[in-house]
Amino acid sequence: MASRWKRASPALLAGGLATMGVLHFATPKPFVKIIPSWLPAPEALVAASGAAELACAALVAIPKTRGLGGLATAALFVGVFPANCQMALDARTTPSKAIAYGRLPLQVPLVAWALSVSRRGAGRPARC
Repeated sequence: MASRWKRASPALLAGGLATMGVLHFATPKPFVKIIPSWLPAPEALVAASGAAELACAALVAIPKTRGLGGLATAALFVGVFPANCQMALDARTTPSKAIAYGRLPLQVPLVAWALSVSRRGAGRPARC
C-alpha cells in the first residue's frame, strides 16, 4: 500500500495544484478576499499564485523536473500561508473559524509532502 501511495504521490500533488490553479482564474473572488490588506494588488496576487500553482503542477508532473517542482511547491505553500492566516482571522462563524484555524497546521504536512516529492525528482524511487 505504501508503495502505491509513493508512486501516486506526485500525480496527486500535481492534480491538486492544477485544480487550485484553475480555480484561481475561474473563481478568483474567494481568493481575493483572503489576501492580507498589507499586500498590494490582491487581484494580481491571486492571478500570480494561480499561475504559480499551474507551473508547479506541470513541474511536479514531469519526472525530469519533479525535483525543482517539489521545491517550488514547498515554497509556494509557505508563500500562501499569510492568506490562510487571513482567512482564519476573517472567519465569522464558529464552524468556519474552527475549519480555518484547523487548516493552518496542515500547511506543515503539505510542505513536507512537496519536499518528499522533490527528493524523488527525475523518476528516482521514493525513500522511506
